[in-house]
Amino acid sequence: MQSLPLLRHPRLLALCAALALAGCAQTGPEHTALAPITPAAAGLADASSAAEALPTASWWTALGDPRLDALIVQALQGNPSLAASHARFERAAALATASSTAGQAHATLGIDATRQHYSANGLVPAPIAGNTYDSGNAQVGLSWSPDFFGRHAAELEAALGQARAAQADSAAAANQLAAQVARSYVALARLLAQREVATRTLAQRQQLLDLSQQRTRAGLDSQVELTQAEAGLPDASTQIEMLDEQITLARRTLAVLCGQAPDAQRGLQPQLGALALQQVPAELGIDLLGRRPDIVAARWRVEAAGQDIARARADFYPDISLGAFIGLNAIGLDQLLQGSSRQMGVTPALRLPIFEGTRLRAQLRGREAERDTAIAQYNGAVLDAVKQAGDALASVQSLGRQQQLQTESVRKAEQAYDFALQRYRAGLSGQMVVLQTESQVIAQRRLAVDLQARQLDTRIGLMQALGGGWSDTTAQLQVSQR
Repeated sequence: MQSLPLLRHPRLLALCAALALAGCAQTGPEHTALAPITPAAAGLADASSAAEALPTASWWTALGDPRLDALIVQALQGNPSLAASHARFERAAALATASSTAGQAHATLGIDATRQHYSANGLVPAPIAGNTYDSGNAQVGLSWSPDFFGRHAAELEAALGQARAAQADSAAAANQLAAQVARSYVALARLLAQREVATRTLAQRQQLLDLSQQRTRAGLDSQVELTQAEAGLPDASTQIEMLDEQITLARRTLAVLCGQAPDAQRGLQPQLGALALQQVPAELGIDLLGRRPDIVAARWRVEAAGQDIARARADFYPDISLGAFIGLNAIGLDQLLQGSSRQMGVTPALRLPIFEGTRLRAQLRGREAERDTAIAQYNGAVLDAVKQAGDALASVQSLGRQQQLQTESVRKAEQAYDFALQRYRAGLSGQMVVLQTESQVIAQRRLAVDLQARQLDTRIGLMQALGGGWSDTTAQLQVSQR
C-alpha cells in the first residue's frame, strides 16, 4: 500500500497543522461559577454523628414489628414507582456504556449483491450499458477518532456522572418508600388505638346512661340528666364510624404502597404498643452529606455538568478522524473473488470550527449556566436535608419531654373521673361534674395516643432524613464492556 499524500509532502502537512491551530475558535471570557455550600455554612458540626444512633440498612427492624418488616420488603420488591426508578438508572448506565465506545476503533463488515439493468444512455459505457449484470461487494471498514482534546473522555465522565446520580436517586426512592410504608403503618396503628379509645368512651357513656336511668327511676335525677346521658351515645358511635372509615382507607393506601391490590391488607391490625422507639443522635455531623442519597445525586449532577463544559470546550478544537477500508468489488459475481477485484483506501478527515465561534461560545455559556443551576440545586438540597433532619431531631427531643408530662396528665384525669363517678353514685355531686371530667379523660386519652404515634412517626422521619442507612457506592459504578 502506498504512503499517504500528506506524509510525502512535509510542507502540506505543516500547512494543515497551521490551519488546524488557526481554526480553533476562541472561547471568550472566563466564567466564574457558583460556589457549592460548605458544611459549616449549612450548620453541620465538624464531628460525625454517633455511629450507634445512626440508621442501618434495614433501620425499620429496630421498630420490633415483624409484620412491618415483611410489608417494607414487599414494597421494595413490588412498588411500581420504585421499579420505574430502577429502570431510569439502568437507562443511564446503558448510555454511559455507549459513551465509553466513542474513542474506540470501530470495525464494520459489509457484504451485498445487486442485480441491475444498466441504462444504455447513462454514465456506464458498453458493453455494460443496456445489459443486466450481477454485482457484488465485500468490504471491511475501520474507523477511529483519537481523543486529542479530551472530548470523548468528557462525554464518558458526564454520562457516568448522570448514571451515578440515577443510582443515588434510586436509593433515595427506596429510602422514601420504606419510610412511607413505616409511617403509614404507624398512622394505621394510631387510628386503631383511637378506635379503642372511642370504644372505651362508648362503654363509659353506656355505663353513665345506665346509672342515670337508675337514678331517674329512683327519683334522684330529672329527665334533663337522663337526656344528657342519652345524647352521649350517638356522638361516641359516630366517632367510631368515622374512625372505621379512616382505618379502611389507611389499609388500602398501605397495600398499594406495597404493590398489592387495595384490599390485600383488610385484616391488618398493627398496635402502637408493639412498636419500639429508636435511638437518635445528639447532633448532626458533616457525614450527613455522604449518607443522604439525594445530596449525593445532586453532587454527581454538578460533576456531570462540569464534564459537559469540558466537552463544550473541546468543540473549539479540530475534530480528527481516521478511516480505512479493504475489500472486493466486481460486476459479475464470478469475478468477485479474483485478486483484480480488490479495492482499498484510507480516509483521514480534519474538521475545523472556523466560522462557528458564535455558536460554540453560546453553547459553552449554556453549559456553564447548567452547571450553575446544578450547583444551586445542590446547595438547596443540602439546606433542605439539614433542615429536615434538624427539625425531626428537635421534634423527637421535644416529644420525649411532652410524653413525660402527658403520662402524668392522663393519670390525674383518670383519677379525677373516678372520684367524680364515685361522688355521683353516692349522690354527692351532679351528673354535669361527671360529664366534664369524662371529657377531660377522653381528651387526654386521645392526646396520649397521638403523642405516642407522633414519637414513632418523627423517629421514622428522622431515620429517613439521616439517609436510611444508605452507604454511598456510586463512585464504584463503571461502564459495562459487554
